[in-house]
Amino acid sequence: MSWFRRRRRSFFDIIEDLFREFEEDIRSLEEELERLTTRFQAEREGGEIRGPYVYGVRITIGPDGVPRVEEFGNVRMFRGKPEIREEMEPMVDVIERDDEIWVVADIPGASKDKIKVRATEDKVLIKAENGKKYYKEVSLPAKVDPKSARASYRNGVLEVKLKKIKPAEEGTEVKVE
Repeated sequence: MSWFRRRRRSFFDIIEDLFREFEEDIRSLEEELERLTTRFQAEREGGEIRGPYVYGVRITIGPDGVPRVEEFGNVRMFRGKPEIREEMEPMVDVIERDDEIWVVADIPGASKDKIKVRATEDKVLIKAENGKKYYKEVSLPAKVDPKSARASYRNGVLEVKLKKIKPAEEGTEVKVE
């Protein structure tokens, strides 16, 4: 009979659970970063300290109504522990239009000639180096023509525009033997 009393979880309950889990992750990340910072300061050579340490999240609601948490920066959780990487992962937006897909990435401080963009039918790979190193592999929501890719970089923002591949609606007739 207890299953009759079970309350259906509301959207706000899900968000509250998400934030509670997020707070726990941030707390453990802060503790681990404090430990790593202390260790790095003890190991510093010539007054140089490794860094900066950047960790950020962006929370959005997807088209299906489910909250999504996206991380960016050079601190990643690996097997429950933070790992500091040399490359910074930029914050990226993927915008899908009728016949094209835009990938917009924040890469402040990079030189246009030091940015490398590689496109396949279902991914875009972004690398940049100019003092800071950036690296991001972006999965695309639809197949694109990699040869149609056009990229521009202004004021620290990289925009990559790609044309979608139109699927053949008619298909190929298969002879039944």
